[in-house]
Amino acid sequence: MTFVGGAVRVSVPATSANLGPGFDSLGLALDLHDELSAEVTDDGLVVEVDGEGAGTLALDESHLVVRAMWAGFAAVGVAPPGIRLHCRNVIPHARGLGSSSAAIVGGLALVRALVAEDRLPDDELIHIAADLEGHPDNVSPAVLGGFTISGREATSWYAVPAPVDERVRVVVLVPPHALSTELARGLLPHAVPHAAAAADAGRAALLVAALGSEPRHLLTATRDYLHQEYRRAAMPGSLALVDALRADGAPAVVSGGGPTVLAFVADGVPELPSADEVLRHCPEGWTRHVLGVDRVGVQRV
Repeated sequence: MTFVGGAVRVSVPATSANLGPGFDSLGLALDLHDELSAEVTDDGLVVEVDGEGAGTLALDESHLVVRAMWAGFAAVGVAPPGIRLHCRNVIPHARGLGSSSAAIVGGLALVRALVAEDRLPDDELIHIAADLEGHPDNVSPAVLGGFTISGREATSWYAVPAPVDERVRVVVLVPPHALSTELARGLLPHAVPHAAAAADAGRAALLVAALGSEPRHLLTATRDYLHQEYRRAAMPGSLALVDALRADGAPAVVSGGGPTVLAFVADGVPELPSADEVLRHCPEGWTRHVLGVDRVGVQRV
């Protein structure tokens, strides 16, 4: 097995998981991308980071992209003598937009591009990435693009793409403060009432249909009963913003584990507020994005 000569470059999208009721199962790829490049060298490891995380991320073997690359090389049964890695990060870190999944998927995609054989197909890449991340809801859309339904059955991960109406876009409102996924998960109870679980299941099923062809139902479809309210103490500003947006008819949710807030908009759908109407709710000091759905996923560029 040989390596590609020179540098290879990949682009990987931000993702939003849960989307309200789809806890640990629904994910959406967004038109906001990190770009990573790597080349095989004669010896050693060089890691360079621009943008998000520059000056704070580790530049050694513990860097998440590097860890993902070593997992990928192990899966294909090769070990490069050295690696030079450059990360141009745009996705905000620790904000619920899938930055860790983008790092993992990007690292594995670099391995796929560096190995001069057809190795690490999407299903295997998702399996390795979900093992590293611990859940598949962000890594699946990062690999496949679009909207995905994913989970675990016995010892295997599954990821199934589902359609997204061409009119659907999202408004993403990003606070200046971070929130760790571990902290957000730690606030969740071990059990919920049966009625809440049943209501959430119904909303999740409706969300698949609403995103696919009936965006007028997105406000009802994004109502969550399982996780957001339990996390209010960790991000009161985000949940207050979700409440205000939903009161005005916007299908707003906490993105992933938070604290970013995401609201769906759809061109020509009168039941939903416009992107401009959502943006008027953006608190001072927060960053705002109006994004399309990335329908491609990770790709070599």
